[in-house]
Formats: sequence, structure tokens, C-alpha cells
Amino acid sequence: MTQTLTLATRGSDLAIRQAGTVRDALTTRRRDVDIRRVETRGDQISDELIHRLGRTGAFVRALDEEILSGDADLAVHSLKDVPTEGMDDLVVAGIPERAPSGDVLVHPNGLGVADLPPGSIVGTGSLRRTAQIKAARPDLAVEPIRGNVDTRIEKLLAPGLQAEHERRLIASGEVDELGESTDIDEDAEADEEFDRTVEEWFDDLSDLERSAMERRVDVEYDALVLAEAGLRRSGLYYEVPTTRLPRDEFVPAAGQGAIAVTAADPDVVETVRSAIDHSRTRVATTVERTVLAELNGGCIAPIGVSALVQGGYVHTRVRVLSTDGTEEVADTRDLPIGSYATAAEEFASDLAERGAAELIDRAREEAGSDGEATGDEAGSDGEATGDEATDGEATGDE
Repeated sequence: MTQTLTLATRGSDLAIRQAGTVRDALTTRRRDVDIRRVETRGDQISDELIHRLGRTGAFVRALDEEILSGDADLAVHSLKDVPTEGMDDLVVAGIPERAPSGDVLVHPNGLGVADLPPGSIVGTGSLRRTAQIKAARPDLAVEPIRGNVDTRIEKLLAPGLQAEHERRLIASGEVDELGESTDIDEDAEADEEFDRTVEEWFDDLSDLERSAMERRVDVEYDALVLAEAGLRRSGLYYEVPTTRLPRDEFVPAAGQGAIAVTAADPDVVETVRSAIDHSRTRVATTVERTVLAELNGGCIAPIGVSALVQGGYVHTRVRVLSTDGTEEVADTRDLPIGSYATAAEEFASDLAERGAAELIDRAREEAGSDGEATGDEAGSDGEATGDEATDGEATGDE
């Protein structure tokens, strides 16, 4: 007899795609999976930065409560959004093989971070990314941005596409139809020539670009920093020019690029673990989350932690920054795979003694005594979400 499991997820496109991969994997094990869309606190507060939505995970708690109440058997999250403590009776039952875990710079013309002109405005919803950008390029301006991955990209593309549209209308002689627009320099643009009509140009735009044409933005971004995983899972990685950011400077968030499936019932936990758990990803992300938990600053400080299983070791890189990017404590270490969890705790403890704890305490003071900030965007991942997602972005890995 086939058993039907209910899988709770956020309703964003990225979250649904992630849930679909889990459903497909479990369905092959003679299980039917129904996807249950749940609105989370992070979805309900659209005008507030993720890092002010609460340390228990604005995009996580509502989904896990579906399990605890008996309305769902399991839930799917971007792993970087899952708190390292306070799981109640839940466990991370499965972590599938990880997608690329790094960050990318999205720029309409494909520029890298080193090529951006001074004063360029870079959008991100993450304290970690903000600090890393300021450390790499203190001459850039960093501005907050919210929304799913596609929303963020539309905000980036909108001003340029709208200006291009206006130039083409002027060149075609259709400027009178625009009314009394004060944004158009008719004398400067009237002699410009184009090889396609306005209609032909518009017809060649992608769906994403057409949506961007209709969007009005308060901030004109020159570039965005998003999670590569969120772009790929959203099907947008090849829709816009991207440049991978160097991982030694832009160290990802703990768990970035990985999906987590939570559950409570032992039989469901075993089913999920046997169907989708990827051992190397499990080891690497456990190291990352152990370091984050030991430092006790993932909620309120810019911390990047990245681990990769290489033979008998787990190569681990950690970077803890001040919120303005001017100070840091960073190091790499090869942890023996036979004792990776204990070695990760020791690595984090050493970093804390070398000044990381001081940076984290200072970030906590800046965030406020309630500690209600989170060091990375939830859900967007540019994954999220969604990252991120949306970063993720947002689910997580936006």
C-alpha cells in the first residue's frame, strides 16, 4: 500500500521547485507526496529586511509548525535558513547533494566586482554580503533589496530597459504619445538611429525583461549579489550576465546551496534519509553549522563558513567580519574527517579567541540587545530563496 506524505513549503517559485525535487525523490520509494503551500512570517512582512525578522527563522518556523501540529509530515527549507538550535522534536532528516554554494555578481553588462565604477550601487539583503562587499570595495555603495530572485533581477534591469525604451520611442517619432514626461531629453536623443523598430525590440525581450519594464523602483541598482544556487534553481542563471565571486573573499553562508528536509516521525525520518541524504554534503554542512553554532553569531554577525570534503579531510574556510567590513578574523583549516564535528568546534573556538568573539559581540550590540537580526538573508538565497529566495534570495540562496 502506497503511503501519502504531506510536504510543507513556502509558495514562492523557487521554494516550489525545491519541494518538487524532494517529492520526485521520495515518489520513487513508493510514496506519494502532496505539497502543502504555507505562508510564513517572512512572506507576510514584505517591507522589512530579512535580518530584522527574527533569529528563529522567519521562513522556517511556520513550516516546521505544520509538522509539529500534525498537518504535514515533512518540510523543505534552504539549509542556511534553518537555525542551528531550537529544533524542538524535529531533525534534519535529509540533505540532498548540494548545488554550487558560492555567490555571484549580477550586472547587466557582465562586469565583475573589480570592474564596477566607484560609487556603483550594489543590492543585497544580507549582512554578510554587505560586509564582504565593503571589505573588497569600500568605494561602492551597498543598498538593501528584498524580494524573490526574479523580483530582485527585475529591479536591477528596470531602469536600463525603461531608458532604452524611451530612447527608441524618441528616435521613432512616437515621443508625443509619452505625454509630458520630464525624464526624456528629446533634443539629445531624437537623432539616434536603431536597426529595429520599437515593436521588434520589445518582441525580442525575455519574459523577465518585459516584467522589468513594468516595474517602478525607488533605488537604481548597478549590480546585485545573489546565491548562484538560487539563480540556478529559479531557472534564471542564463537569463542575466553573472560573474562568480572569489570564494576566499566572498565566503558563503553556512549551508548555502543546500536543501534541508525536516521531519519528526522516526519512520518518515528514515525514509527521507535513505532516499535523499548525500553523505559528503551532510558532512560539509555539518562542519559549517557546527562552526556557526560554536561562534554563536550567525544571527547577528557577518560570518562566512565554507567546507568541502577532500579525501580524508574537510577543507574549511571561515571569515568573520565587522559589519562595516573594516576588520576581520579569517583562517582556513583541514579538519580530519574522522572527528570533523569536534575539530570544527575547536577551529571555531580558536577563531573566537583570536578576535572573532569580539567582532560578534560588537555586531550584537549594534543589532540591539534583543539580538533579533540574522547575518544572512533567509529564504533567497538569491537562494532562497530564495536562497533567496530566496537566496533566496527569497529563499535562501538568493
